Amino acid sequence: MKKVIQLLIAILISSSPIFAQDIKPNRPQEPQKPYPYYSEDVRFKNKQAGIHLAGTLTLPKKEGIFPAVILITGSGPQNRNEELAGHKPFLVLSDFLTKNGIAVLRYDDRGTAMSEGNFNSATSADLASDVESAVAYLKTRKEIDSRKIGLIGHSEGGLIAPLVAIQSKDISFIVMLGGPGIPGDKILLIQQKLIAEASGVSKEEIKATERINKKIFDLVKKSSDIEVLKTDLRDHLQKFLNENPDFKKPDHMTADEFIRSQIETYATPWMQYFIKYNPVNTLKKVKIPVLALNGEKDLQITPKENLNAIKKALRKARNRNMTIMELPDLNHLFQESDTGAPQEYKKIEQTYSPTALKEILHWIKIQVK
Repeated sequence: MKKVIQLLIAILISSSPIFAQDIKPNRPQEPQKPYPYYSEDVRFKNKQAGIHLAGTLTLPKKEGIFPAVILITGSGPQNRNEELAGHKPFLVLSDFLTKNGIAVLRYDDRGTAMSEGNFNSATSADLASDVESAVAYLKTRKEIDSRKIGLIGHSEGGLIAPLVAIQSKDISFIVMLGGPGIPGDKILLIQQKLIAEASGVSKEEIKATERINKKIFDLVKKSSDIEVLKTDLRDHLQKFLNENPDFKKPDHMTADEFIRSQIETYATPWMQYFIKYNPVNTLKKVKIPVLALNGEKDLQITPKENLNAIKKALRKARNRNMTIMELPDLNHLFQESDTGAPQEYKKIEQTYSPTALKEILHWIKIQVK
């Protein structure tokens, strides 16, 4: 069970130790300056939160009026390039789109890099207000066609984009890249199981860990007070350790260290919100054009369960402009992958599949005609 717990302590890809880097990897898709387009570092204010966010706006040319997209990062504190596993997916995506006539705004998450605020106290709903501020900023720019502003969200960003879309009339389309369509607790259980299997963990260990985490998620779903939740989690985990004296804790942790690590993972505002949140309740209100893409080998937001749920929810919204696609051989980062396991992310030289880039651009071009 040691391997399983090591994986579960680092559920979110942005903070996982599998992304530690010893040497600078080869990333042939990363653009190099000088760029063949206009690039400007910008700051804008989230008045509701009282913080300034820092980002980069790229325009096909310095002068002109262009359709635009805002890029929304996945889970965990990420910079404007969504930098992880030695890759900069949003740098590559923004470069590709800008070269093809689309203005792009990408920004550092609150409390990350050059943006103000406290990421650790923020939920997905709070992060949605940051996106709304980005939209408001784009509307002040004379180079942006305010009738053609879209959102592209990866992973958790694909959860946030619909939240913004149902609150703002300024959004003309959304792109969900590996975005969720099922509740957070179900996502985590599937994700944990598949990643553990890909890592060679035994079926017995996986089943045991699933039982543990179902109980943890039940406690989180029932909780309304984080301090009470911490006590409940501590009691549950202490009981588990007492009943399983042979349990091998990861990295030679003491019992107290192990319990504390689990509490730090699950007793947070973000995790409470994510585990309780059901994307269907939002998606069934989304009536603007939607592109939902998933990689066939995505082990974190699995295509079958999530794309089916997204499609059903949008049908309930009577959405007449949706494109739902599963792209062969791609993982959660939209890289061409052998297994889809997170351990592969940093080993793969490719940052973004050309197939995914072309599908995104082709669909956006249709929306902004």
